[in-house]
Amino acid sequence: MATRSAGLLIHRQHEGRLEVLLVHPGGPYWAKKDDGSWSIPKGLVDEGEDELSAARREVREEIGHTPEGPFTFIGSYKQPSGGKIVIAWSVPAEIDIDRIVSNSFAMEWPPRSGLTQEFPEVDRAAWFSLYEADVKLLAGQRPILRDFAAAHPAA
Repeated sequence: MATRSAGLLIHRQHEGRLEVLLVHPGGPYWAKKDDGSWSIPKGLVDEGEDELSAARREVREEIGHTPEGPFTFIGSYKQPSGGKIVIAWSVPAEIDIDRIVSNSFAMEWPPRSGLTQEFPEVDRAAWFSLYEADVKLLAGQRPILRDFAAAHPAA
């Protein structure tokens, strides 16, 4: 069975254009990657957990904010690896990207060194136009953005 991940595509109107909030994964593997490496804030759904509740929890863990809604279901998206399904909602919110706070994770770094280091789950967040976001997003999440854009044709 595929693992389920749930997240929120946070959006706002800014200077006459629709923008979406994306997050960049923390840690050494992602440090020098940009285009094609950003994500919507999301994470794994716990056993028996409501998917929207999981999405809201994950956003709080990754950026330190919990949008209040209204939430609009976008869809479920099988990722290219085939092992994960991402379930996404959109929500309007104004988030100050200079004030994000992320949980951290520990990993051995450098590899085979025996040293454990802490890294933030998310090292930064940014607002992007839909066009910019299509370049920044991981390939498997681009259909989320496209379905969102189709529902917002004036964007």
